[in-house]
Amino acid sequence: MQAGKTMTIRNYSDHAANERTFLAWVRTSIAVIAFGFLVERFDLFLAYMAPATGKPRLAVPHGEFGHVAGLTLIVLGMAMIAIAAWRFARTAREIDDDQVHRGTGSRTDYALAALLIILSVGLLFYLYHTLSAQA
Repeated sequence: MQAGKTMTIRNYSDHAANERTFLAWVRTSIAVIAFGFLVERFDLFLAYMAPATGKPRLAVPHGEFGHVAGLTLIVLGMAMIAIAAWRFARTAREIDDDQVHRGTGSRTDYALAALLIILSVGLLFYLYHTLSAQA
């Protein structure tokens, strides 16, 4: 390297934005995985909270929906990390390419959002059913 010369990364701001987007997807995926674990272990939370309700024995449900929903969220979070890594690598290649590339569209994003909404509504009904059965 010559004295006085600085090295710069070509399209640095685009690469930095791509990395920030990737990290945001990873943070969201970790939150989805953590929420899935919480849903999977919700019965432990109910058993822990039983003494606070004043009832000597709180019937803790062992519903399959909570377990399936929790595991689905964990798998969905792992899939989101894999998709984010694939998109990050593809976008990094496209940034440095001299050709103009079409946008990828957002069907995958809408599908993931719709799945999360469906699971959230299902979990809301599960929570309502669980807590109303306790009362």
